[in-house]
Amino acid sequence: MKIAFAGAGYIINIHAKAAKAQKDVELAAVVEKYSDKAEALAQKFRIKNRYETVEQMLKAGGVDALVIGAPNFLHAPQAIAALKAGVHVMVEKPMAMNAREAAKMMEASAKSGAKLMVAHCWRFDEDVLWLKKEAKKLGRIIRTKGIGVHTHWGPAGWFTQKQFAGGGALADMGIHALDTARFLLGDPKPVSVYAKIGTYYKDFDVDDTGVIIVEWDNGAISYVESGWWQPHADGPEAATQLYGTTGFGQLFPTQLELPNAKTQKVEVVKSGFKFPRKEHCPQSMYDAQMAHFVDCIRKNKTPIPGAMEGLVNMKVVDAAYKSSKVGKVVTIK
Repeated sequence: MKIAFAGAGYIINIHAKAAKAQKDVELAAVVEKYSDKAEALAQKFRIKNRYETVEQMLKAGGVDALVIGAPNFLHAPQAIAALKAGVHVMVEKPMAMNAREAAKMMEASAKSGAKLMVAHCWRFDEDVLWLKKEAKKLGRIIRTKGIGVHTHWGPAGWFTQKQFAGGGALADMGIHALDTARFLLGDPKPVSVYAKIGTYYKDFDVDDTGVIIVEWDNGAISYVESGWWQPHADGPEAATQLYGTTGFGQLFPTQLELPNAKTQKVEVVKSGFKFPRKEHCPQSMYDAQMAHFVDCIRKNKTPIPGAMEGLVNMKVVDAAYKSSKVGKVVTIK
């Protein structure tokens, strides 16, 4: 399987490393307009072909799949072009600049039959998968709390420019916490969103601070914090708490708290995973994500998280920005 990469920055290096770890996969091309960045990635991973645009790559042919890690404003046009040409796509989060673009990407995938996966990486993390499996012990989940926050740090460049990123900390970090909560809840549909989002720590035209509350169609409520440059965070990226009718579960540290009917005491059930970890976002998570993408292509399966999961997240993000602007709850149809 020949895989190409759009972009040559930090996250594409991680995806390229993940692709290199797969069996019978060739890192075939890099699409990057800056020649120095393209050269560095090509040298590092011994990639033969280099192109400035996805259109040039598609014209040359010989590529089965494309991993998109370019700035957000390129996600939809690059993905749609590839999908229309029958090339499978894995696109970084956020899926697009907004839900309208995401819907067009999903439509292109449906029409051509090419797979579309959205890189919501925490669904492949061992701690998250452990809590997902054990969550049934918590009874019905009433509410969740999630963290998508950078403390004393934030990105620069296009991430902080609305025309290239679409949104700020919510689209960049909050979406990790949002998708993790939704995954742990069994992917319910959003009903409504209330949000307060703003820019307080830096001079950006995108948000660096946010609180959103999502109501799901299964009755659960999710509270999500997003931020860059925050003075404090209650947990690392994607840290999530589950409040159930019969217990409490959490990520990072990953464990359950369950009442013992006999002793009338709360017992802590530990996952056995270390916290804090040596690397909070380990390469193994991205390796597992890439393995799923490759497997779905080879076995003709629908990737999860796919177009639908990515679109739902974009609908929530859009509704959150609208809610903060109008100061009211926004219903999602």
